[in-house]
Amino acid sequence: MATRPHTPDHAVLMDKVYRGQRHIYDLTRKYYLFGRDRLIRELDAQPGMAVLELGCGTGRNLELIRKAWPGTRCHGLDISSEMLKNARKRLGSDGRLALGDATNFDAPALFGREGFDRVVLSYALSMIPDWQGALTRGAAALAPGGSLHIVDFGDCAGLPGFLRRLLYGWLARFHVSPRQDLPEVAERLAHAHGLRLEVERGPVGYYQLVRLTR
Repeated sequence: MATRPHTPDHAVLMDKVYRGQRHIYDLTRKYYLFGRDRLIRELDAQPGMAVLELGCGTGRNLELIRKAWPGTRCHGLDISSEMLKNARKRLGSDGRLALGDATNFDAPALFGREGFDRVVLSYALSMIPDWQGALTRGAAALAPGGSLHIVDFGDCAGLPGFLRRLLYGWLARFHVSPRQDLPEVAERLAHAHGLRLEVERGPVGYYQLVRLTR
């Protein structure tokens, strides 16, 4: 699949999309971004571990990770300055946040560290034009023994065809493109870099969970 790199225009687009939506984002997304809480429950982040979420948005996941796994050091990156306004209010001094591109960021410059024990991509790849680049960069950010945890839309094969078309059409209005070939791309990445891959499907294939462990 051909991909496009992030550009300043993409950051502008994301700010435009979320300038108003950021105020109702968490209230509305809980009805269709399934699998996020499962990812958090299965994160197995121990005290002292560094967690990085790429595309952290409003900071909702980081707040829940901090509560579910006390003692973790939470970091978040997002390309939208508008979404980071919410995240900063939500996390305060409990998280380190930065404005940046998930496909090309300098972790030492932004966060003062090179590797992370857990990296999270939660419904972010479906909004990143160069999503394969973001996947590769997320894996590269892992510390030895670390794991990359991804949840995103699946193929929804268990849904009736008209519902699947309706869902995909509605998502497209928000510049969301489900990455149905994510497992195959992740498998190639795992093979190339000696990572262990786990893939699971949610009910009716609505979401997919991918884990890559160094």
